[in-house]
Amino acid sequence: MGSVFNILDNTVKGLAVSRFKKPTPVQELALPKVLEGKNVLVIAETGSGKTESVMLALFSKLMEKEHEPLAILYLTPMKALNRDMMDRLVWWCNKLDIDISVRHGDTTQHQRKLQVEHPPKIMITTPEQINAMLTGKRLRELLKNIKYIIVDEIHEIVTNKRGVQLTLSLERLKRYCGNPQIIALSATVGSPKLAADFIFADKKYEIVKTVNPKDLRIEVQSPIPTKEDKKLAEKIFIGENVVSRLRNIYEEIKQHKSSITFTNTREAAEILSSRLRLLDKDFPHEIHHSSLSKSVRINAEKEFKAEKLKTLIATSSLELGIDIGSIDLIIQYMSPRQVSKITQRVGRSGHGIGRISKGKIIASEADDIFESSVIARKAMAGELEPLTIHTGSLDVLSHQIVGLLIESFEMEFDEIYKIFKKAYPYKHMKKEDLKKIINFLNNQLRLVYIDDTDGKVKRRRRAFTYYFENLSVIPNQRRYRVIDTATNSMVGSLDEEFIASHGNTGSTFIVRGRPWRILSVEDNRVFVDAINDITSAVPAWQGELIPVPYSVAQEVGELRNKIANSLKENKKRDKIVEEIKRRYPVTTQTAVKMVEIIKKHVKKHKIPKPKEIMFEEFKDYVVLHPMFGTKVNETISRFVTTIISATHGEFITSRVDPYRIIIKGCKVEEIKKVLMDYKPEDIKIILEKSLSRSSLFRFRFIHVAKRFGAITRDASFNKINLDKLIDIYWNSPIFVETLHELFTQKLDLKKTEEIVQQIQSKKIKFTKTDGLSPIAEMGFRYELQDVVKPNRPEKEIYKLFRKRLLDSKVKLLCINCGNYSITNYVKKIEKEPRCRKCQSKLIAVLKPYKSEAQSIVRKWLNGKELTPEQSEQLRFIKKSADLCIVYGKKAVITLAGRGIGPQTASRILAKMYINEDDFYKKILNSEREFIRTKRFWS
Repeated sequence: MGSVFNILDNTVKGLAVSRFKKPTPVQELALPKVLEGKNVLVIAETGSGKTESVMLALFSKLMEKEHEPLAILYLTPMKALNRDMMDRLVWWCNKLDIDISVRHGDTTQHQRKLQVEHPPKIMITTPEQINAMLTGKRLRELLKNIKYIIVDEIHEIVTNKRGVQLTLSLERLKRYCGNPQIIALSATVGSPKLAADFIFADKKYEIVKTVNPKDLRIEVQSPIPTKEDKKLAEKIFIGENVVSRLRNIYEEIKQHKSSITFTNTREAAEILSSRLRLLDKDFPHEIHHSSLSKSVRINAEKEFKAEKLKTLIATSSLELGIDIGSIDLIIQYMSPRQVSKITQRVGRSGHGIGRISKGKIIASEADDIFESSVIARKAMAGELEPLTIHTGSLDVLSHQIVGLLIESFEMEFDEIYKIFKKAYPYKHMKKEDLKKIINFLNNQLRLVYIDDTDGKVKRRRRAFTYYFENLSVIPNQRRYRVIDTATNSMVGSLDEEFIASHGNTGSTFIVRGRPWRILSVEDNRVFVDAINDITSAVPAWQGELIPVPYSVAQEVGELRNKIANSLKENKKRDKIVEEIKRRYPVTTQTAVKMVEIIKKHVKKHKIPKPKEIMFEEFKDYVVLHPMFGTKVNETISRFVTTIISATHGEFITSRVDPYRIIIKGCKVEEIKKVLMDYKPEDIKIILEKSLSRSSLFRFRFIHVAKRFGAITRDASFNKINLDKLIDIYWNSPIFVETLHELFTQKLDLKKTEEIVQQIQSKKIKFTKTDGLSPIAEMGFRYELQDVVKPNRPEKEIYKLFRKRLLDSKVKLLCINCGNYSITNYVKKIEKEPRCRKCQSKLIAVLKPYKSEAQSIVRKWLNGKELTPEQSEQLRFIKKSADLCIVYGKKAVITLAGRGIGPQTASRILAKMYINEDDFYKKILNSEREFIRTKRFWS
């Protein structure tokens, strides 16, 4: 049988043979279909030649028949992928004399002008850029020539609003170019048919799939600490289990030529990097995540490709197919939480046909080991999660309606309906739904108006500003620096969503593995102090965490029970370990840990079963053990606590993970009663009412309101009267869409209704065990808690605070002569400060920025009249000098404290202290009080 390259244009065929020698499996299957003009979804692993399987056919078409520019639109979800794709295709284009160009948000006006005046045959761009291009008159003329559209990495956009926006953009684009051939590419996708329906809408299509799960090799490791690990743990003040995992990662990286080490959050990447440097300060690696600047990321990519680095520690920023060279190992630190995640990530290693993609999951303890093992097995069996898509998004629809009117100024209502109804997410849209949105855009947002004379929908002047501000549906996320008041140093950062949800004074959270209490939120800073109670704190990375699916949580329950049953049958540990290893790709040490975890639990407690809800009571907590995954447990928790809170007349708190719901302040009988008495269909009604006043809703509401143009794109949540805004738009499309977004992304209503039905029909029963069981206890811990140092003792806090005060600068000013003023570090100031010119002890202690103080003192000494404001400042200066003459350096130290003036300082200094720590404790507490209350001062 001849090569599939034989059907290509001769020039293209020659280049293909020189580049590939022989076609890859995906090229054999996809290339003929693309050449025939079919719409195709191509699913193949990274490095399999799938891009060329499409582009070779399209190059062939460009060579065989003259095409007007722009003939091909190549869409990728990231600007970095645009650059990468340009580098990849330019070799072919140069050989074939085909013009190619890139256009994205960073493209200069000069380059854009050239693209219009000398248009390329191929344009590589992002989905958002279509929205901008459609509004340009000259560009629209070029868009008429588009014959082929490629949508790369479709799995990355099909599950979010970027994908919804793209489906509407494509329908607008088809008005100009007719019916272009569309090809979608993906490395992994859980529901191929749904993904294809989504992008091809009502067009016929075919799916080409060459992914072979057998080419994936994943191993779960959770090493047991060695003697060396224990010694090192004592030396660097980290738990011995953590040291063993760090050493494991370090050794795996060293044994391979190049690797990517993935973490689930940005914070985890930062922490892991700093911990690896404790093992080896010269360890050649860099961090790569979305919060870093573009230049830092590009530099890291270049150094890695040049093999100057052994690994990149990354989040999802490197999941997509950016070319950073050959990778022979993927390390995932802790559970990837979803099968599609680990499949996509591990697929980045072993590029090339016939090569195995190799991955290691370094699991921590407890839940993480079981979850990682289940996900690894599912990944190697090709059992990906089904896709969840947004349907009928009202904010995206509003933006696209305005976009249409910018193109045409005015349109018939039926024409708008006809265009957008074709898009898959809007196939169930009724005319009444569209009328409501247009009326809202007319009556309340004033972006469009309906002409009374002809009934046409027309744009208003404000439409332009709104449209171009919201070309992207990705929200702008501010980052807040977390400042430890004791040391005045930055301990981490939080995103805007976390601050909106948990950023109240007194709230506690975990960052860098330690619990902190919020004293104040000011501009882009959060002032905190350290606390010791980790059980009450919320992990700062919680909002970032990927939800664990129902199917994974259920199998974790089954695996736990299988081990428990084997122990009940008195099977030896070695035999149980072998049974685990036969089904799951785990090391012996990992399997041993699993057995020991369950062994410890079943000594005194029942094991939770997947089709039961085991519960236990501990102090004022009820711990439920539903193994239903993150979204279902979140839905049940919110439903139950809403009703019980209403009954109690006070807010009942809860905490959720994929395997537990922990509720504080109620009895288990109340929980059972709610789940037995309320109909499954009541859940949505109750949640709609309760969610609308939740912090989760409030934050989402801001982003939806921005997409609608109700508030500006750069508006900060803490400068908006959010309650008033929500009241203004209560039950409006903004309100409705916010709820819809939450039900799609954060909750699982359908599955929860099923489960409540099963509880009421006794298919799912409640069982009791005495608390607090080892498996329940896991719910009171948090991921990454053990990656860092243990809770900081008070003595260490005061030691660090003392250092910070002594390292502070103060201004010393003599109020006897007015001629002596110096700024110095507190630690360098003598025990009894004196004026070096007149030897007086009347020395005022001021903040270094008080530059006008000396002139005020001189004015006063010369008998000149002072303004009321200067008189008030002089009073302050005199009081501080009085304290300094009585207390000496102790007064200097006290007045160096943040927000501490002479009045507060005199109260602190007047007290007797048993030891130095008590003295510093008093200053620190005064600082905290200042930070906590200063926003109330006029």
